[in-house]
Amino acid sequence: PMIFFYDVTSSYLEGECNELASWGYNRDKKAGKRQIVIGLLCDEKGEPVATEVFQGNTLDFATLGLQVKKIADVFGGQQVTLVGDRGMIKGSQIEELVQAGFHYITALTKGQIRALLRQGVLHLEAFGEPLREVTQAEIRYVLRRNPQRAAELAATRRAKQERLERELTKQNRYLAEHPRARVDTALKPIQHQLVRLRLEKWLKVRVEGRQLQLQEDSAALAAESHLDGCYVLKSDLTPAVADLHTIHDRYKELAEVERAFRTCKTGHLEVRPVYVRTEESTRGHVLVVMLAYLIVRYLRRAWAALDLTVEEGVAQLATLCSLQVGIRGQSACHRLPIPREPSAQLLKAAGIRLPKALPSQGARVVTRKQLPSHRPRP
Repeated sequence: PMIFFYDVTSSYLEGECNELASWGYNRDKKAGKRQIVIGLLCDEKGEPVATEVFQGNTLDFATLGLQVKKIADVFGGQQVTLVGDRGMIKGSQIEELVQAGFHYITALTKGQIRALLRQGVLHLEAFGEPLREVTQAEIRYVLRRNPQRAAELAATRRAKQERLERELTKQNRYLAEHPRARVDTALKPIQHQLVRLRLEKWLKVRVEGRQLQLQEDSAALAAESHLDGCYVLKSDLTPAVADLHTIHDRYKELAEVERAFRTCKTGHLEVRPVYVRTEESTRGHVLVVMLAYLIVRYLRRAWAALDLTVEEGVAQLATLCSLQVGIRGQSACHRLPIPREPSAQLLKAAGIRLPKALPSQGARVVTRKQLPSHRPRP
């Protein structure tokens, strides 16, 4: 069976005139910037096979239908399993996949897990470090509690509480030093931080005279933290096709798509910010970046034994130069000197053999940053 991984991200825009620009959930944390949504489809090895650009306000799960059609029509997929995260493959999307004859692997949200616990389909005791499986109506649920993740969430919760306690101590000191200060005025920043840090479910602020105190609700804290580190994967694959470990490993491999987005949005590839305006140019920009990512993946594998990153390798190869040789009245050429040993190792590992000379085309290449200075003035 064919395996495809699919995920989306967003990229902010410079300017206001892009045809796909819209306000939406900005993953780049760029306030005041419109954005586009980018979908990436990868094969079972993590290689990008298709990319798509959507309006900036497109919801994640609303992009899935186009991918199902693309897999069926363009790639001719029949026995296909699509892997997507918990925000991508939901109820209506699952129905769409089933109607197309596809299978799926996804994860449940915390709300969905709590609903299954209330219904008795899942039991909290079943969550542990080894994988467990529960089947209901041919739907398989793979359960696990990650102790490391649970410890991280508990530490984050404690750090937030300590931050709130420091603010409370500061306000209490101010109230003690200023008898005319109002208690309700000092209470406001504490209540604001309580909500902003999302601690209001199990922490309350109590007023005792002119002092503020934190009151912890142990039962509410236990209810809030009892699913720490717990996650549930959902799939309709039969055990004959994939056991619970295969389902778990396949879902974890979705991280390859997230890695692709991180690589494309930072470093050399620069999918963001987007400077072009038309829909066609925007799609072309994203496609070129994804094609460049294929080169990055190839170089990452080729240079793995050399113990250096792709960025370091490209920086080393940037020292390569050419010597232009010209004869008066005749065409010129570029002579390539023998590269130094570090560059030679990189080229050999990548399977690249440099020619001794290159013809000179007489073309001038400018970068994007140099381009505006060469544009004709009106």
